[in-house]
Amino acid sequence: MPEQTRPTVREQTLGAMRELGMTTVFANPGSTEVPFLVDLPDDIDFVLGLHEGSVVGMATGWALARDRPAMVLLHTTAGLGNAVGALATARVNRAPLVVLVGQQDRRHLEHEPFLAGRLEGLAGDYPVAVHRPPRAQDVPAAVVRAHHEASHGRGPALVVVCMDDWSHPVDPGQPRAAAVRVARPAHVAPDDGAAAEVAALLDGAAHPALVVGAGADSTPAWAALTALAERLGAPVYQESFGARAGFPQDHPLFAGHLPAERSRLREALRGHDAVFTAGAPVFRQYIYADGPLVVPGTRLAMVSEDPAEAHRGPAGIAVIAPVAPFTAVVADLVRERPVSPAPRPAAAPEETAPPAEGEPLRAAHVLRALAERIAPDTVVVEETPSSRPQLHRLLPARAPLGFLSAAMGGLGFALPAATGVRMAAPGRPVVAVVGDGSALYQVQALWSAHRYRAGVLFVVLANGRYAIMDRLAEHRGGKPPWPAFGEVSLAALARGLGCPAVEVRAHGDLVRVLDEVVPGLADRDEPLVLDVAVVPDPTFAP
Repeated sequence: MPEQTRPTVREQTLGAMRELGMTTVFANPGSTEVPFLVDLPDDIDFVLGLHEGSVVGMATGWALARDRPAMVLLHTTAGLGNAVGALATARVNRAPLVVLVGQQDRRHLEHEPFLAGRLEGLAGDYPVAVHRPPRAQDVPAAVVRAHHEASHGRGPALVVVCMDDWSHPVDPGQPRAAAVRVARPAHVAPDDGAAAEVAALLDGAAHPALVVGAGADSTPAWAALTALAERLGAPVYQESFGARAGFPQDHPLFAGHLPAERSRLREALRGHDAVFTAGAPVFRQYIYADGPLVVPGTRLAMVSEDPAEAHRGPAGIAVIAPVAPFTAVVADLVRERPVSPAPRPAAAPEETAPPAEGEPLRAAHVLRALAERIAPDTVVVEETPSSRPQLHRLLPARAPLGFLSAAMGGLGFALPAATGVRMAAPGRPVVAVVGDGSALYQVQALWSAHRYRAGVLFVVLANGRYAIMDRLAEHRGGKPPWPAFGEVSLAALARGLGCPAVEVRAHGDLVRVLDEVVPGLADRDEPLVLDVAVVPDPTFAP
């Protein structure tokens, strides 16, 4: 076949993308990506983010909502470097991403021309795989392999592509050197011996408990865990700093979120002689404290699809298996016990009553007003560190994907992730609850939300400071050196990016706007920022 009539690397890659269902590309491109993007076919959707953190954040939300890999395109060193924090979040959130990273022309790469990047190690250990195809013709196969690795490794898989590779012809008779599909059935029967061992552990306990995490956030896993909890009559705790909810948090057996400090964790689990953890690490902590994770005599078991999570978990038995089918088998094996509601942390008085006339708004007032109005299937995307405990108490997750947060802890997640979720699941209402300090890290995402008609309600709790940092400094008995930034207006920034915004300064105005907006969230195609002035909450509990 004459060279000019042979398909190009670009054409074959686009064909592979279609086969794999990756026809939406999230990008902030540069010159090294132009050869791939010019005259992009009409069936490939291009989504622009104004910063690489927004690009990866939107793709993360999209991938988690659709439970399949999203395609990302980044620009050599600058683009990949800007995206590393967001890629780390995607990895810990277990979001499958295929990330194409542009590179300079292969023909003079050895001379390190302008925009040449030392890319392979730039993202550190956060990618599940990094490919630098040795020949242009190997690019399509590398993209297919990256799709499989992102799917099964649950994280970003990178492919570095030289800008001249796209125009190279490929031999249509040459095998692609990658499987079209790699099967990994989601409902593999769990090991009967391991399931029986876990069931025996729980049956032998006088007061068993369950701990759930982001790895159990699916309809089948919620059903299996609900069945197991109800048969055992056992309370169910959510892992601390969980990125997603692993159990219906309005269920009578839900006992709240585990604390992120070791001595308080011991107290929370004291009295339980067996703890089974599903889809969560054993146990994720934040502030170090001496002593064991649990009191002596408490036996631990866990199931996770993440081998690394299972390998590092200090459990008596750790099972690597799909969470839902394994838990369902355990539920069938355990004996049935009486059920009594789990004790729940009570809301403080200021969290339940509206403010008095003339009293400033607090985060709890806003969260309570939201809780009274949003539908059960609403996706709440959270990034408000100083108010997160209140959000957990007042806005329980009532459906799978009902709660989403950044597992890595880095800021700049909520605005782009909420945008991506809404694009991927247009029938579900999406509300992002974000601190003003957090919002500033990826405020550029509001432009993309407006441009691509992602009808998210962005509720910004604006206290004009890094309130969580203030509380941490006070917790250590010191004085913070950083200033407040009360002159920053998120509403003005949003409008400057083309996104509608409303400033809210009183409870009556808050109620009026929510009553107007919330009932139509499922059908809304225009984003809205509520810039809500709140006073910082003085309490802090890690």
